[in-house]
Amino acid sequence: MSARSLAVVSAGLSQPSSTRLLADQIAAATRDELARHGETVEVRAVELREHAHDIVNHLLTGFPSPALREVLDTVTGADGLIAVTPIFNASYNGLFKSFFDLIDADALTDRPVLVAATGGTARHSLALEHALRPMFAYLRAVVVPTAVFAAPEDWSGGTADGALRRRIERAGAELAEQVRRRPASTGPADPFALTGSFEDLLGGLRDS
Repeated sequence: MSARSLAVVSAGLSQPSSTRLLADQIAAATRDELARHGETVEVRAVELREHAHDIVNHLLTGFPSPALREVLDTVTGADGLIAVTPIFNASYNGLFKSFFDLIDADALTDRPVLVAATGGTARHSLALEHALRPMFAYLRAVVVPTAVFAAPEDWSGGTADGALRRRIERAGAELAEQVRRRPASTGPADPFALTGSFEDLLGGLRDS
């Protein structure tokens, strides 16, 4: 059986980061659910703060650094994606949006995605539905029904508590189910791959 891969993108700016903590706990719940069904899982964590300068340079020049190219391939080639951002001014932060602006429009088509966020107050939880979910719907990803939001009062000794724990487990199970329903990913799409045979391409040129 092929190993499944989970890309876990967190856009926290501080160190340590509650956003990364939430991402790790969701990833663990998803991994455990997949393992319960006999799936081997590789979790690949991406902290966007480590690539902030490369992200800006790519936006300005149109070319990724080798390190950022590897990160983009990790995200677009994974079987499932967990995307977690802090909420600033009622929406995802700029680093999170800038990174996903670099993703090719078709690269996440039919890819299972779990969205999550952290914020200083539970009132920010609405950003999951009016900002994150529409963005991934535009990218034609399959966003699982349960989104996860964590406010400061949801943490107890650095671990998810009560209702947050239950929501993490439910969302992780939904993501695991969507991953299991699909064949294992063969990696990121090759941008130079031919979409048809060489003969077909030549025929199209002759007809034009």
